[in-house]
Amino acid sequence: MRLTTLIFFAATSIAASAFAAGPTIEVSRAVARASAPGQPAAAVYLTIRNSGPGADKLLRIATPVAAAAELHTMSMTGNVMKMREVPEIAIAANTTLTMASGDGYHVMLTGLKQPLIAGQPVPLSLTFEKAGIVDAQVDVGALTAAY
Repeated sequence: MRLTTLIFFAATSIAASAFAAGPTIEVSRAVARASAPGQPAAAVYLTIRNSGPGADKLLRIATPVAAAAELHTMSMTGNVMKMREVPEIAIAANTTLTMASGDGYHVMLTGLKQPLIAGQPVPLSLTFEKAGIVDAQVDVGALTAAY
């Protein structure tokens, strides 16, 4: 085989494997405030980094400490806060999505089965369209913590 043919096949293989790799998802800085006794819901904030060459979508979240974990967005219109559930969150290639208090997206845990206690981490499973399931631990801070 000629050298140019070998180089062509090597370059094609490298490009194909990079394309097949798809999104590379990393979840970090997952935090929540401790909940008060009897509190039925809590918010979780986190950072999602997609360092892969392809876009992905966060489709759902689950945790054993709540009946449901919903993807929410929050916005302010005048002095009125509007919060609504969203079916999915798109995450472009090579971008970072930061969910922070008072700013856009967050995870809403509803039907808490137990209180969130400061210092006791909470497991979270995030399901992405392409990357599949990514597990994370939520660090629970004080009830008065600022996120």
